[in-house]
Formats: sequence, structure tokens, C-alpha cells
Amino acid sequence: MNLNRLAYFAAVLDTGSFTQAAERLGVTKAVVSQQVARLEEELGASLIVRSTRRVQPTEAGRAFHARCILILKEAEDAFDLVAEATGAPTGTLRLTAPYDYGTAKVVPAVTRYIARHPGCEVDVSFTDRRLDLMAGELDLAIHVGWLQDSSLQARRIGDFRQVLVATPAVVSAFGVPQRPADLVRLPFVANLALRDPLTWRFSRDAVTRETVQLSTRLRLDTTTAVYNAVRLDAGLSVLPDFLVAGDLADGRLVCLLPDWQLASGGIHAVFPPARYRPPKVTAFVDILRELEAG
Repeated sequence: MNLNRLAYFAAVLDTGSFTQAAERLGVTKAVVSQQVARLEEELGASLIVRSTRRVQPTEAGRAFHARCILILKEAEDAFDLVAEATGAPTGTLRLTAPYDYGTAKVVPAVTRYIARHPGCEVDVSFTDRRLDLMAGELDLAIHVGWLQDSSLQARRIGDFRQVLVATPAVVSAFGVPQRPADLVRLPFVANLALRDPLTWRFSRDAVTRETVQLSTRLRLDTTTAVYNAVRLDAGLSVLPDFLVAGDLADGRLVCLLPDWQLASGGIHAVFPPARYRPPKVTAFVDILRELEAG
């Protein structure tokens, strides 16, 4: 049996006509009709009822079509598996990432990616909102924090620490807090991108823990905006270590309560549900992991 004829037959039922099936497959209508006729001859059964206006499957044709779809999908997956292992990245890579991590890490990774693969293009959407990967418009998303949707496929890129920081001017004006409870008297900049931006749980060892509920006059909805406000002496806030590492090293920001820790988070590359990922996605994630590893 010529298995290529399964694709001709499936295209006829998928499109509803021999003419549209021919257009999809890039062949003539006569070729499609001939291949379907030969398939019926090989099977010894009528699969399609032809009329001047439309085509309809017979009962045998409907059952056969359902199995054809599975066979063709398995064949496509087999090709994708080989392409993933041996193929070079091609086409446009579309991804989304948060502003802060995107600026600090994704932009350098994108720059290295297009330098390494000059035939590829990249479209990046920077937003603190988590976009819908199920819509089919994105190849991957970078999530910073804690994964919430277990139906999505993910690969861990790295980790980050949350750091309580302020400028030296704020510390000079309000004093150095000695324990988390002292934070209630300091001005705080809330990050509305977080699920609970005013409740913070600190730990100092395996048994010493404190939870503080803060109040604020300033609430911003992106991490980048909070970072800029803190640098402008608006108050203290909790920010990821990859965003403030340079400021801490240069003395523009000060780490508060260094003996106390906040929960660490993960950095993940998240993918739409699929059995295989195209080479462009795998290549980019590998570059991002290279940069994270230093």
C-alpha cells in the first residue's frame, strides 16, 4: 500500500472537496482524484460518496479517516523528532519574558542567539503578565517565580533570591531595621505584579520565622517600576537578586536584614503542550542556560 494516499484521502475529507484538497497539497485535482480512487481499489471499499456539490465519507470512510489522522500525526512526530535532534534553528522565535529578567538576561541571550544563528529572527514581548501559551502565537515563555499551571511543559533555567533593599539615603533617614517587625515603620514600595505584595515571610534559621504585614502609599504594577522607585529614594522593597546585584556591588542600594531570608524562586522556560520542540526553541533555551551558568 502506498501510504502517501492516506494524506490525499485525509485532505479531501478535511477540506470538503477535491479542489480544495488539491490546492492544499499543491497538486492538480486529477491527481487527488486518482490517488483516492486507487486507495479505494486497494482497500476494496468505497470511502467517499461523490456529488457535484460536496463529498461525504461512507461509514467505512469515516472510520478509516479517523485512523488516518492518527497515522499521519505519528509520521509528523517522527519527522519532528529527527529534526529536533539534527536540524538547525530556522524561522522566527517568538517568546515572552518579564521586564526585569528580560532586560537583565533575555536580551543578552537573544543577542547571542541571532549572532550564532544569522538566518533566524526573534520577536520578544516583555510584560509582567503571563500570556496564554495555548493560543499558539508563542514558542515559549520565561516565568520568574513559582509555576502555577501544571499542564504546561517547563524546563528549569536557574534560581533567584529575593532581597530586601533600599538606598543609603532611605536607610540614613529611617534607620537600619534589626528584625522584620521593624519594617512597619519604614516606607515600602509594593509590587502589584506579586500575588500578595504586602505580606512577607522571613526566616533566619530552621525554627526562627517572622511574618510581617506592611502598609504602603506607593503601589506599582511592574517589578521594573518598583526598582526605579526604590533607586529614587521612594522607600524599600523586595527585588530579585539578578536585578539589584550591580547596585549592591556599587553601593547604590543596601541589603537590609542580611541575616534573614525570603523564599527563593525558580526561573523556568515554559512551553506549549507538544511532544517535540523545534530546534529554534531548544537552541535559545540552551543559550539562556549558558548565561545563567556564567
